[in-house]
Amino acid sequence: MSSVDDVLTETATRLFESTCTFEAVQAAEDEGWPGGIWDTVAESGFPWVSVPEEGGGMGGTLADALEIVRIGAEHAAPIPVAETGLLAGWLLAGAGLPLPEGIATVAPPAKGDVFTVASAVQGVNVAGELHRVPWARQADRVVVLAEIEGQGHVLSLNPQVGTIEPGTNMAGEPRDTIRFDSVTVPAEDVAPAAEGVNGETLMLRGALVRATQMAGALEAMNRLTVGYTNDRHQFGRPVGRFQAVQQHLVWSAQDAAMARMAADIAGREAGRGAAPFEIASAKVVANRAARTATAACHQAHGAMGMTQEYALHHLSRRLWSWRHEYGSDQFWRVRLGRTVHAAGADNLFPAITGGSAALGLA
Repeated sequence: MSSVDDVLTETATRLFESTCTFEAVQAAEDEGWPGGIWDTVAESGFPWVSVPEEGGGMGGTLADALEIVRIGAEHAAPIPVAETGLLAGWLLAGAGLPLPEGIATVAPPAKGDVFTVASAVQGVNVAGELHRVPWARQADRVVVLAEIEGQGHVLSLNPQVGTIEPGTNMAGEPRDTIRFDSVTVPAEDVAPAAEGVNGETLMLRGALVRATQMAGALEAMNRLTVGYTNDRHQFGRPVGRFQAVQQHLVWSAQDAAMARMAADIAGREAGRGAAPFEIASAKVVANRAARTATAACHQAHGAMGMTQEYALHHLSRRLWSWRHEYGSDQFWRVRLGRTVHAAGADNLFPAITGGSAALGLA
């Protein structure tokens, strides 16, 4: 990833440490919305980093925004920082539509959605359902990428004109269904998508965001496990000195390191171009680690890892949930396999070493 100012990293770390305490994160899950956490983070402007200032954002680079969401994930931040800026803000600014002052979210690509958009006299008419929309019940705007008369358009929808059915993922984060019964969206809330923006690029950007968040959560989970096994004593010595426990620590550490490296490379290349090979690889690595590293960390913690009163589950349940968002293991593995197969056997090594650029996909 391109260079990120140390001041940004330090500021974000202090902010999320002070707001996302165990009690605050647990309360957010129990009560549904951590207004105090969102207000504090929003005051810093972090949710709108990487969105151009002329589009209503804070400016900054993609690398800056990814660093913020990575640190937020380290602290299990129960707020839609990534959705508001990196996803919704990116779509809105690219289409020349205004950003809301509050929360924005994106309807993720989903095969199960039956959602129609048709031209109307003064805008467009929408009908149908959007599934598993993050924080839809709290959002001021839900952004939808849709095709109208063969061209990609960005729609800025007020979710309150539809019917919201609350839902959550395994981590207790809102993933809601919105039903629209033939609603007219004003012309000022619809615009052609930026050049090159389509369902594929939205899927890639979402996968990059989730892979980055998973890398942050994996690192935090590894630190938590190392600390616990050093503090917990049995038979007169820390349990972290037992060979069986050390094996779990090694697995967790290597998974966290690989996920962070893959996410950083994907973020760096995404700042230069499309980076489909790097992003797909990063999501595959993160998805695998979400399975293996969480198993190792829970094993190392023993019974303590299963308790609601301990912070491990705030991280592991997010990892299990994010693993299935913006592409599962199978989805990205098949995509990578087809890409490499199409390039031919002679291009296998160049693909591994050179990524998207070597494959002509940058």
